[in-house]
Amino acid sequence: MSVARSDANCHSVQLRHTVASPLKLTRNAPLNDMKISWLPAVAGAAVVGTVIRAAFFTPLEAKQGAAQKIFYIHVPAAWVAFLAFFLVAVASGVYLWIQDQRLDRFAESSAEVGVVFTTVVLITGPLWAKPIWGTYWAWWDVRLVSTLFLWFVYVSYIVLRGAIESPSLRARYSAVLGILGALLIPFIHLSVYLFATMHPMPIVGKPSAPSLPNEMLLTLMISLASFTLLYVAFMRSRYSYGEERDAAAARNHSDA
Repeated sequence: MSVARSDANCHSVQLRHTVASPLKLTRNAPLNDMKISWLPAVAGAAVVGTVIRAAFFTPLEAKQGAAQKIFYIHVPAAWVAFLAFFLVAVASGVYLWIQDQRLDRFAESSAEVGVVFTTVVLITGPLWAKPIWGTYWAWWDVRLVSTLFLWFVYVSYIVLRGAIESPSLRARYSAVLGILGALLIPFIHLSVYLFATMHPMPIVGKPSAPSLPNEMLLTLMISLASFTLLYVAFMRSRYSYGEERDAAAARNHSDA
């Protein structure tokens, strides 16, 4: 009888040990999730606060009225898209030099985030254009068409990455396309100086002082900062996903 009880106690201890370890890991998991998720929450709150300030606490523009409020979303989205694609080009160029897989992963992540923000640009632009210019789109407007072409280039970049199985070839071909696509950025910015377009001349990104009243300029600066923070949050999440995906692929390859 005593031997039976001893065996039962040993089995109970082993069972408690087996069950306790996963529970301990599960209790710690939410803490790790909280460390990762605070940045998107802060960035999202900052963007919401920016929209509220633009809509309710920033003066109306004299000629365009309420339609001009889209400016505080359209311009920061364009800024972040250009920043994202510029960083794709930088990371891709350095990757071709030193062949560091982290740079390829960064370029991939930034390209996908850049496509998201360019989509916002292409949606908000026509919504702003309709009440001001009387049309959603004009194919003769070089800035409009070249921005759409930029979107197609980096969508093609994403498709290219999905079509090539070899990691080294995928990284090299994508790097070349990422660099070439970024050459459109200065062309798009300078297009209003080079061609007749519906877009006005720059009122902020120009050699002279900005042509915005102080309250509007402050709202624009806040929106630029909040959208940039949102880019960082998206990038952090997307890069972390890329790390986990590549680690899983490496484990599967070693098991095979």
